[in-house]
Amino acid sequence: MRYTPIVTHDLMLTLLPKTLNEICEHAKAEFPEECCGVILYAEQKEFVRPCRNIQNEMHNAEPETYPRDARTAYLMHPDDLIAIHKEAETQHRPIKAFYHSHPNHEVYFSEKDKSDAMIWGEPAYPGVAYLVISIIDNTIRIIKAFAWDETNSDFIEVPIQTHHQEQ
Repeated sequence: MRYTPIVTHDLMLTLLPKTLNEICEHAKAEFPEECCGVILYAEQKEFVRPCRNIQNEMHNAEPETYPRDARTAYLMHPDDLIAIHKEAETQHRPIKAFYHSHPNHEVYFSEKDKSDAMIWGEPAYPGVAYLVISIIDNTIRIIKAFAWDETNSDFIEVPIQTHHQEQ
């Protein structure tokens, strides 16, 4: 599957207010554990696809391999990702962004986040943004977006601009 760059050349992510609301509600519903999911798009529409966080299952089964639980880490269920990739391909809805929350922590794009977003030293999903939601005491504090910057060969914070769907 090809990934059309969503983050513009001037490194900005645009999202519908409805999309931001949906991912915030997902973060609140999963609190105090991390939520995770994917945003797809087509034309002027965006589609939020929450994923199951199986970090606790993996931590309980293999604590040496998965030392953190779902309060400080996430692992998207592979079946959810397969379904999302299938929808992206068959419905012509490319991936716009991945998102996850940081319960009771500030927003940052961790070394683990970077590692998960890379393959062979390159972005696994070129042009796709990564949103991190800070939620403290079940209150959304801030959402930040991160995207790959070719110039610096690293993920950097990019502004989020909201836009309204054309009727």
